[in-house]
Amino acid sequence: MAKAPAAPKQPENIRTTPLADALGERYLAYALSTIVSRSLPDVRDGLKPVHRRLLYAMRQLKLDPAGGFKKCARVVGDVIGKYHPHGDASVYDALVRLAQEFAVRYPLVEGQGNFGNIDGDNAAAMRYTEAKLTPFAQALMDGIDDDAIDLRPTYDGEESEPVVMPAAVPNLLANGSSGIAVGMATNIPPHNVGELCDVLLHLIKTPKAQIATLVDLIPGPDFPTGGVLVENRDTIIEAYKTGRGSFRLRAKWVEEKLSHGQYQIAITEIPYQVQKAKLIERVAALMDEKKLPFLADIRDESTEDVRVVLEPKSRGVDATQLMEQLFRQTDLEIRFGLNMNVLGADSVPRVMDLREVLQAYLDHRQIVLVRSSNHRLAEIVRRLEMLEGYLIAYLNLDEVIKIIRTEDEPKPKLMRRFNLTDNQAEGILNMRLRSLRKLEEFEIKTEHKKLSDEKKELSTLLKDEDKQWKVISEQVKWAKEKFGQKTTLGKRRTELGEAPTAVIAPIESLVEKEPVTVVLSKKGWIRAMKGHKDEVVSGGADVKFKEGDEFLTAVKAQSTDKILFFGSDGRFYTVAVDRLPQGRGFGEPIRLLVDLPNDADIVGIWVYVREQKFLVVSSVGRGFIVPAEQVFAQTKNGKQCLTLGPGEKGRVCTPIPGTAGTGSDLLVGTPADSVAIIGDNRKLLIFPLSEVPEMARGRGVIMQRYKEGGAADAKVFNLKEGLSWKSGDRERTETDLKDWRGERAQAGRLPPKGFSREDRPFSG
Repeated sequence: MAKAPAAPKQPENIRTTPLADALGERYLAYALSTIVSRSLPDVRDGLKPVHRRLLYAMRQLKLDPAGGFKKCARVVGDVIGKYHPHGDASVYDALVRLAQEFAVRYPLVEGQGNFGNIDGDNAAAMRYTEAKLTPFAQALMDGIDDDAIDLRPTYDGEESEPVVMPAAVPNLLANGSSGIAVGMATNIPPHNVGELCDVLLHLIKTPKAQIATLVDLIPGPDFPTGGVLVENRDTIIEAYKTGRGSFRLRAKWVEEKLSHGQYQIAITEIPYQVQKAKLIERVAALMDEKKLPFLADIRDESTEDVRVVLEPKSRGVDATQLMEQLFRQTDLEIRFGLNMNVLGADSVPRVMDLREVLQAYLDHRQIVLVRSSNHRLAEIVRRLEMLEGYLIAYLNLDEVIKIIRTEDEPKPKLMRRFNLTDNQAEGILNMRLRSLRKLEEFEIKTEHKKLSDEKKELSTLLKDEDKQWKVISEQVKWAKEKFGQKTTLGKRRTELGEAPTAVIAPIESLVEKEPVTVVLSKKGWIRAMKGHKDEVVSGGADVKFKEGDEFLTAVKAQSTDKILFFGSDGRFYTVAVDRLPQGRGFGEPIRLLVDLPNDADIVGIWVYVREQKFLVVSSVGRGFIVPAEQVFAQTKNGKQCLTLGPGEKGRVCTPIPGTAGTGSDLLVGTPADSVAIIGDNRKLLIFPLSEVPEMARGRGVIMQRYKEGGAADAKVFNLKEGLSWKSGDRERTETDLKDWRGERAQAGRLPPKGFSREDRPFSG
């Protein structure tokens, strides 16, 4: 009988774990590694691990500011070989950025060779470039040998690296930082060291100072590329209070007069992190699209300094208006975000306000001072011990010499005879004969007295916190003197300007006026076709759309107009016609121009006319009248008008005839006096328009009551002219409407015979 095969032997050390737990455990480890060891800076020295390891490796290579350069390849090799087990490309990129004067406010690396430029060109390969530390970087590491900070083993355990730098300068706010971790990010703009030192000195005297007081000393960021900070003071204070916000930064420009009344504009500073070449390409593209009709030319005359020249088409163009147009359409104006998400001293990430960041730096400096003082005190104690032994030897020189000459083991004899410690006896035995001079004895006594006085001062310092803060104040004053506003490096570069008035629409005088037809599809694709096309507006033209899409609505407008959009989320949105894509192709999604939610659709579009009024109705039959000027939106978020409950949508938005001025394509003529509303239940109600209130925002009043369903469509009309609706390809009008007239909030009756069975009978 054949034997059954033996069961396979189970491998040892196998642990059964649910997949969710295994994934969670590994993802958490990855997230923590990314947050702590890669992406977020330390609040104390403002460095990420790769930057800290770069500086430490360069220090170990003795690349001091006063010394010579070494190849970047040598530096990168040491970093990845000893401290940072990652790719050489990423380490070299970090090194290059620390050397770029246009990227770092206070460079930590002095580069020699091609380290890239503000146009966005890359640096040369690491085998061609050389580097050494700057005085600012040296100040960051000042005291690293005095046991001021902790060292930890490197990844292979063969070397040690600093956990944090002593940081004699406030590098986090001075140079800023940016990074994206897992589930969090940081973005801190650079600031002026002189101003930071002023704030630190104030904070030492007044630890509970208000943020507004600190902003008096730090009016805002100081970017390496200069520019003009045009942000409201209250906004700056709020950003520093919460640790989150943004700063508006503009290019610096001057108007240069030419002969015969002509002029040109010279841009001398561009916003931070904007690549000059791409900026010029963007302006040139706008000129090709005829969105800058009064700009004749742009040329780059930059050498070592930035100089971009703009030529207007005529001397009649106002320079300020032309620049405002450019600020709105290009990166000549940017918003630099503030997100002070940093690692605290406990390595826990959190968003800090301005005072917390500065206080964390001061607390670190106090710890550094105490640790370095203790280290120095221990050195003094050891030295005094040796000096006291030397003095005993001088006082008993003959006897000491005799013991050394006659004893086989002189050390124990010396220790017993003169009550010496092991270190003192060893020091005496190691003395050179030349040290027995009379002058040497005098020098030892002088050194002993000096060190004794220093020991007393250090002991007092370690016991007195007020004296510690005085020493820290002196250190901050030294940093200000070394890198403050009076130095070439520390002079403020970013000017402070006034916040401009926020307007979404481009300046009309700079837009060439021409007729266009704005077309919107059912899936939200929009375009502007040249000319006024009646057949397109009526929906009869053969206009091409994407597969599965079709015509929704169209309006005739001018290129200088603005278009109002009403969404089913109850919001009105505003877009300038000149920002719409041209008629070639299918256009682009409206959601690229406005922040329309994914679950909302466009109900209708109209040319913005200030005097126009609209009737808005929700899906539950509530509505009101709203003036167009009340819903003109200045941001992409639009302006909320119709307040909706859960499950409700904006169903109808219709212009009220007779309220728009001349020049609009909206109905002008006999003013409307009645409202016709029909529900999903096919019941029609007509009531006076005077019963509908005029509001800027709200739920409105009940227009029609329903047992089931809600509002389907509504129309505002003149009762004498009758009610019109579309039936197939033709329009029908009913003037005998007494059976459907009533009061607002009634249920209504079934519509007259021949009434359209479309879902939106009045809208077509």
